[in-house]
Amino acid sequence: MLWTILKRYLTPAWPLLLAVVIFQMCQSFASLLLPTMNADIINNGVVTGDIAYIWATGGRMLLVTLFQVTCAIIAVYFASRLAMGLGRDLRGALFNHVVDFSQREVGEFGAPSLITRNTNDVQQVQMLVQSGSALMVSAPMLAIGGIVMALRQDVGLSWIMVVSIPALLVVVGLIIVRMVPAFKLMQKRIDALNQTLREQLTGIRVIRAFVREESERERFQNTSGAVMEVGIRAGNLMALMFPAIMLIMNVSSVAIIWFGAFQIQEGNAQIGTLFAFLQYIIQILMGVMLAAFMFVMIPRAAVCAKRIGEVLETPPSVTAPQRAVVPRNSSGHVEYKSVSFTYPGAEAPVLRDIDFDVAPGTTTAIIGSTGSGKSTLVGLLPRLFDVTEGRVLLDGVDVREQHPDKLWERIGLVPQRAFLFSGTIASNLRYGNEQATDDDLWRALEIAQAKDFVEQMPDGLDTEISQGGTNVSGGQRQRLAIARALVKKPDVYIFDDCFSALDVATDTALRRALTVHLPEVTRIIVAQRVSTIRDADQIIVLDHGTISGIGTHHELVKTNPTYREIVESQETVEVA
Repeated sequence: MLWTILKRYLTPAWPLLLAVVIFQMCQSFASLLLPTMNADIINNGVVTGDIAYIWATGGRMLLVTLFQVTCAIIAVYFASRLAMGLGRDLRGALFNHVVDFSQREVGEFGAPSLITRNTNDVQQVQMLVQSGSALMVSAPMLAIGGIVMALRQDVGLSWIMVVSIPALLVVVGLIIVRMVPAFKLMQKRIDALNQTLREQLTGIRVIRAFVREESERERFQNTSGAVMEVGIRAGNLMALMFPAIMLIMNVSSVAIIWFGAFQIQEGNAQIGTLFAFLQYIIQILMGVMLAAFMFVMIPRAAVCAKRIGEVLETPPSVTAPQRAVVPRNSSGHVEYKSVSFTYPGAEAPVLRDIDFDVAPGTTTAIIGSTGSGKSTLVGLLPRLFDVTEGRVLLDGVDVREQHPDKLWERIGLVPQRAFLFSGTIASNLRYGNEQATDDDLWRALEIAQAKDFVEQMPDGLDTEISQGGTNVSGGQRQRLAIARALVKKPDVYIFDDCFSALDVATDTALRRALTVHLPEVTRIIVAQRVSTIRDADQIIVLDHGTISGIGTHHELVKTNPTYREIVESQETVEVA
């Protein structure tokens, strides 16, 4: 999976990759020349006392070093550009793919995990590319080139390489094998930490209301401690690697000096040759160490790439048809025909054999006990998820046969939990219609019963809204969400229990305004309060995923025991 992702997203960036390779080759070639030139200075300059030769060769070494440094800087620059571009493209691909997910796929992965995969996981792959592109040429070239150059200097000491290099590879291999499971566990625990932190920040008011700060601190500490534990385990293995490598390098250096000294004493080698061989063996081991550093990053990047691939390879369950059908009219006629829906992994369907029609320009209310499937029922119309049996039709065409973008343009959904984006009131209201004028915004605010409190704000429509709308009250947030849907001007409105945050007077005024100002628009209302739906053209009563009754308020009170029980319970509460 790692190779697949790198191949797919690095292919367009081959000029940058080629530039990195060229400059890394130049830098490595310069590095391989320096020990030989140093040996010449010692053998032909220092030993013979030829000062001119020392200055001339030393000047050439300075030029080679300057060239080496320049190539290294340019190679690192292009490697960084390559890695940052990969991260940008990979995050963009993940985001665009996740945006196409239905509620089913988002629920399968979980929002915290999707956030981690788009941030931490991409960062790990990005770091591998940055380090790997900087080392992919220099490490093997230093190792292989160093072996060739060392053999040219002194074949008699080559047995040291035969011992030290395999020993180094064995040590690095054993450590990397133990790192792989640690990195897999680390990513899972980072997911858990992200989820815990997200829950606690979102539910901070609930935590304080139930005085659970200490227990939540303890839960966070336990989750954070679990990440720390596996991080220490992986860190210990990584920390063990470099001392082991340095030990092998130092032992090899001592062995070269020890055995090389005997050769010099016997006249079989020169001092400069010994120093050059020593530098080459260090370069060889450094090349192996750099490769080991890169291979240390591969296991974690491979785990992250697999997690990224799982998201990219998961097809959205809600997709556009090959040949989209456009309804002949845009009246807003909604039909549910023998609809059933089962959540993935559930033993029983949430909805069973649902049949009803919503005539254009009418108000249809849906009521039922908690868990009866009301939100699921209305979520099938905008294709938040698709039916498992039956059909949902808008203006006579199955919603699955319509292009999702065109379908969503015709539906205005106000969810049960209102959410506002960071920005201004105007930018939030224009979220569904960027071309809306200020007059359109004020008209929507007036219908949504939000005009009064927006006018009282110092900056009016330009008042800043914090992320999630936390700087306004729950009722204000809900009315702004309703106004946002009104600005969109769709054919069908779905109000998913969004009136529950409003007081009875505001609720009544809002519904009356909807009827007066938008008489031609189809309205589907999910509600818990009978007062909210009393005047609806038809009321659908859901009971454990099935329709137990359809009719007006007065009809259902007489004929439907479930609805009558709801009405009586609420009237009893009001009287009490």
